[in-house]
Amino acid sequence: MKVKNARLDDLRRTAMIVAASVIMAVNLKTFVRAGDLIPGGFNGLTRLLQQVSMMLWGVEPPFSVINFLLNAVPVVISFKFIGKKFTGYSCLMVVLSGIITDMIPSYALTQDPLLVAVFGGLFNAVAISICLLANATSGGTDFIAIFFSEKYNIDTFNYVFGFNVVIIVIAGALFGWEEALYSIIFQFTSTQVLHALYQRYQKQTLLIITEKPDEIYESIKELTNHDATLFKGIGCYQKRECKMLYSVVGRDEARKVISHARQMDPKAFVNVIRTESLSGRFYQRPND
Repeated sequence: MKVKNARLDDLRRTAMIVAASVIMAVNLKTFVRAGDLIPGGFNGLTRLLQQVSMMLWGVEPPFSVINFLLNAVPVVISFKFIGKKFTGYSCLMVVLSGIITDMIPSYALTQDPLLVAVFGGLFNAVAISICLLANATSGGTDFIAIFFSEKYNIDTFNYVFGFNVVIIVIAGALFGWEEALYSIIFQFTSTQVLHALYQRYQKQTLLIITEKPDEIYESIKELTNHDATLFKGIGCYQKRECKMLYSVVGRDEARKVISHARQMDPKAFVNVIRTESLSGRFYQRPND
């Protein structure tokens, strides 16, 4: 049974990687090409190197070759520190998206630069989110972001945005600022949509006042593998003893916990607080 479930999981992950690769490649050859945008990350660095090559030598090297070379070091880091299976699926994403990008022709859906920037960023985020939900990455800076998220328990995607802005500024200095500014809109849209779609490394603090703390704690432990702390106090209005569970969970786990808490105790009072920083032991689901 376990072997069958593992095979189904592998099939699901592979299908998601293929879908993400196609979306990424089509986006690169439609919106990104149409607006001469620099999408950020290693894909953006690859586009920048292609443009530099065209400017200096009149030759545009294949997207896949440059992208594979740039990802060589992050792949080694991922293999060593994140997980072998995770790295294998990520390599599949990098290889497929690179090959498909070189194979399909360019086609501009629109010439409006603002539409190109916004919808290009949106589709870029969708492709990366599907990849991340399959427990893989699209390569490059995603490897680095997940490495720091795993090691230091911080959400690093906004730092990746800062790195991408640096690449875009270089492109602007070389090829013109109009495309560079639209590339920043592209990257900002992509980062914010990704932040909304993929919530694994975002954390939330749950404060649950309930008459059934034991049942709800068991639910938290079963759903998230996280612990909780029980506080006992006095309700100021009714002057009655009350019990409060304190727990920090992933943002993607919070809804499930709250839903189960409501089922067990419809009168439970739940306060959800965004957790910006966390120090100490915090269980992180393994990627492999």
